[in-house]
Amino acid sequence: MFQPDLDKLQDKIGYHFNDEAYLRLALTHSSFAHECPRPTKGQYNERVEYLGDAVLELIVSDYLYRNYPDKSEGEMTKTRASLVCEYTLAVCAREVGIDQYIYLSKGEEMTGGRNRDSIVSDSFEAVLGAIYLDGGYEEAKRFIHGILLKDIENKQLFYDAKTRLQEVVQSNKNQVLTYEILGEEGLEHNKTFIAEARINGKPIGSGRGHTKKEAEQRAAYEALLKLKK
Repeated sequence: MFQPDLDKLQDKIGYHFNDEAYLRLALTHSSFAHECPRPTKGQYNERVEYLGDAVLELIVSDYLYRNYPDKSEGEMTKTRASLVCEYTLAVCAREVGIDQYIYLSKGEEMTGGRNRDSIVSDSFEAVLGAIYLDGGYEEAKRFIHGILLKDIENKQLFYDAKTRLQEVVQSNKNQVLTYEILGEEGLEHNKTFIAEARINGKPIGSGRGHTKKEAEQRAAYEALLKLKK
C-alpha cells in the first residue's frame, strides 16, 4: 500500500500542517479515491484544487501589480498566464517532489499518471489550497513566493517559447528554424511525442509532450535556455 512520508514533503515545501488531513486530501487523486468501497466527493482533491486555483491567481496578480508598476493590464495578464500554466506549475511541483507523493490508483500509476503534467499541476494547486485552509493567506503567499515567483524570467519563456525562438532566429537572416518529430512512445491513448528544434538543421533543443505541439514547445524552451547561456 502506498504510504509516503508526508513529513519529508512538508520539509521540502517549507510548510508543516497543523492538520495533516488537509495535505492528504490535496494529494489524493480521484482515481485513488474511487478504489475505496464508498467513494465520496470529499475524498479527493478536486474541490481543494478549485480553491487553490483562485488563491494562486490572487497571489500572482497581487505580486505583479506591486512589483511591476510599469506593466499594463494586458502585459500583467500575459505574464500571469505564463506563470500559472499547466507546464510551469508541474515544473514547480516536481522541484519540491509533490509528484512523488500523489495517491493514485494502480491503473493510473501503471499508465504514467505520475508523470502527467495535468495531474501534477492540479496537485500543486490542491496543496496550495490545503495550505490556505490550514494556515491562511500569508502562509499560502509564502509558499508561492518561495517556489513559483522566483526565476520569473525563465518561467515566462516557456509560455510563448516557439514565438520567442522564431523572433531570435529571424533576427539573423541566415538562420532557418525547423522542428522534427523524432518519435513517439507509450500506448495509443497515452502517447508521448519527442520533438527537436533545429537551426539550419543543427539540433538546438529537444522536448517531450503528450501532443506534438507540446513537445515542440518544450524543445523551443530548451533551445531558448541554451541560447541565453
